[in-house]
Amino acid sequence: MVEIVIQKVDPRAGPVRQLIEELDAYQNMLYPAESNYQLDLETMAQPEMRFYSVAVDGVILGCGGFWLYDDYAEVKRVYVHPKSRGLGLGRKIMAHIEAEMIAEGRSISRLETGISQPEAIGLYRAIGYQDCAAFGDYPSDDPFSIFMEKRLG
Repeated sequence: MVEIVIQKVDPRAGPVRQLIEELDAYQNMLYPAESNYQLDLETMAQPEMRFYSVAVDGVILGCGGFWLYDDYAEVKRVYVHPKSRGLGLGRKIMAHIEAEMIAEGRSISRLETGISQPEAIGLYRAIGYQDCAAFGDYPSDDPFSIFMEKRLG
């Protein structure tokens, strides 16, 4: 039987840091620098951030988290190693993130993703996210961004 474990982690630590570096490299190939809204590792270690790894049989294969704002939470840095896609890990980490958002008292989840990531867009739409207007500090006219939100609970 396959054991899948999702746990809170420091994004700066070992295998999780490596996944984030892979995600950064992937996004840097897809989008111009001004359209990459990547949080650096030190920012991701701030108290407003909650970050998780997903491990299969003890091997960390994915990660993701969220940033707490006063009236919503924003999904950040969700990534599953390409060799592990198709195992449902993206859905599992998103379900965990959403449950933790609710536990933190948030009823709205928002995210920004890029137009060149159809798998991510498909996942988000499949689990109930709908397109919305730009939010927070994101520019509303970035042609590479898609903004989405979901009511939780």
